[in-house]
Amino acid sequence: MLATWFVMPTCLPLVLRRCHACASERFRANGKFRVNAHHKLIDAWLLALCTGCGDTTKLTVLERANVRSVPPGLLDRLHANDPSLAAELLQDPVLRRRNRVALDWDCAWRLDTGGTACPDGEVIDVSVRFAARIPVRPVRLIAEGCGLSRAEVGRLIAEGSLVSAVRLGGRLTGDFTFTLKR
Repeated sequence: MLATWFVMPTCLPLVLRRCHACASERFRANGKFRVNAHHKLIDAWLLALCTGCGDTTKLTVLERANVRSVPPGLLDRLHANDPSLAAELLQDPVLRRRNRVALDWDCAWRLDTGGTACPDGEVIDVSVRFAARIPVRPVRLIAEGCGLSRAEVGRLIAEGSLVSAVRLGGRLTGDFTFTLKR
């Protein structure tokens, strides 16, 4: 039996950065942007609110960029506060590195198995697809998708009943497949 599971984001992840006002470490990006023009130069920031005190932080998207070098479609999306643009920008490793932030994906994703359950006594091949680069432990996905405990999934890996071409012990952000023999 062949099944395809999807790991899908449900909302924007929390931004991990220390708040200067209350020492909280989590900010919620709501998809709002601030754009500021200085003659022929433009700055743009993604705004995020502290979960502790509500203070605003700005994540730099454009800094002193020439207006003519910015694609018009991007400018329109910035001015329209496009939430899908915020999701795209938060996925960008260059933006995260420039702003020295990390993402917290806890409670911001879901596993869609398409209603396929893991049958007893059969071999099931599962292809797991990620809609976004969400770091998740494969053991957690398999346990949730098959209705097993993580310890039981670990036991299945140890006895060779659960095999994959990727290492199932760490975190993955990309597509993978596994085979479960029960």
